[in-house]
Amino acid sequence: MLCTGCSGAELIDEKGLLMSSILYPWQQTAWTQLQQLRGRWPHAILLHGPQGIGKTEFATSLAQSLLCESPQADGQACGECISCGWFVQYNHPDYRRLRPEILETDSSDSEAEDAPAKSAAKKAPSKEIVINQVRALADFMTLSTHRQGSRVILIYPAEAMNIAAANALLKSLEEPGPNTVFVVVTNSIDALLPTMISRCHQFALTMPTQEQALAWLAQQQVAQAEQLLAEQGGAPMAALAASLSEDHAFLAEFLGHLQRPDVAGALKMADKLQKVAIPLLISWMQRWLYDIFSYKLAGQLRYYPRYTKEIGIIASGVGIPQLLALMDSNTKRRMVAEHPLAPKLVIEDMLLDYVKKIGS
Repeated sequence: MLCTGCSGAELIDEKGLLMSSILYPWQQTAWTQLQQLRGRWPHAILLHGPQGIGKTEFATSLAQSLLCESPQADGQACGECISCGWFVQYNHPDYRRLRPEILETDSSDSEAEDAPAKSAAKKAPSKEIVINQVRALADFMTLSTHRQGSRVILIYPAEAMNIAAANALLKSLEEPGPNTVFVVVTNSIDALLPTMISRCHQFALTMPTQEQALAWLAQQQVAQAEQLLAEQGGAPMAALAASLSEDHAFLAEFLGHLQRPDVAGALKMADKLQKVAIPLLISWMQRWLYDIFSYKLAGQLRYYPRYTKEIGIIASGVGIPQLLALMDSNTKRRMVAEHPLAPKLVIEDMLLDYVKKIGS
C-alpha cells in the first residue's frame, strides 16, 4: 500500500515496515548536488526548507544511504544489504533518530503539524525533543560501529528541541567522534540557535514547481489538487495531508464566515471549530490575512485564488494599519497555540478581533 507520509513510490509491506526509500521527483537535483560531498561528508548536515516538501523523507533516504554497504551509482541505498534490512525495521545498531515523543505515537513519519487527540486520562506525549533524549546519545556515540562504517543520527524537526536539549547537543555537534554524521532537519532555520547552525553544513531543499507538485498529486489521485496545493502554499505533501484530513472539511465553512464576518457568526463558528487544532485554525487565518494584504498591495493571491472576488472586496474596505494589527496579533497567538488554556476562548478572541477590524 502507498505510504502517504513517505516519498514518491514508497510502499509499506504487509508487516507495516517501510520498504526501500525512493526520492520524490523534485528532489533528484538536490540529491545529485548533495552527493558531491560523498567521501568527505561533514559531521553534521542541516537540511532546511519549507514544510510539506518531503525533507524528512529525503533525510531518511540520506541516512540509509550512509549506512548502506552497497550503495547504487547515484548514491542511493541498495535496499538489499544487511544494513538496509536493519534500517527499514529501525533496528540498525548504528542509527538513531531524535524526534518528539508525539511522532512516536503517530502512524506516519510525515511532516504533519498536528497529532491525533489523546485521552485526557493519559499524559499527552511531548511535542518537544527533550534533554534526556540528547543525553541518551552519549553511550551510543562512544561505542564502535557494528559494521565498521558510519554512525548516523537523524534529528527532526530540529526546532522542536527545547533550550536545554539544544544546548546539550552543541557539544556533540562540536566533537561528534569518528565516522559520525548528524542529519538535522528543520522547517524554520531561523528558530535554531546560531551556535547550532554554525556547527552544521547547511543544505537548502526547495519547493517543487507547480507542474511537478500537481503531477505527483495526480499520481496520488488527489481530488481538487490545484486548490489544495494553493491552500498549502505549493507544498505537495501538505496538500496530500490536507486531502486526507477530516479537519479540512471545516475550511470552506471557516472561510465563508471570514467573507461575511459578524459577532453572532463568530460565536457560532467558534463553537463549531472546537475540534480543530488551534495551530491549524490560526494558520488558516494567517493565510487569509496574507492574501488580503497581498491583494491590497499588489493585486495578487497566494493561498485562496478561488476567493479572488471576495478578498478583493474585503481588501478595498480595510486599511493597512488594521491588517497589520490583525497579522501581528495572530502571529502572537501562533506562538502560544500549542498549549491553549481555553481553546474555545482563543478561537472566539481571534474571530471577534477579525470582526472588529474587518467587519462592517
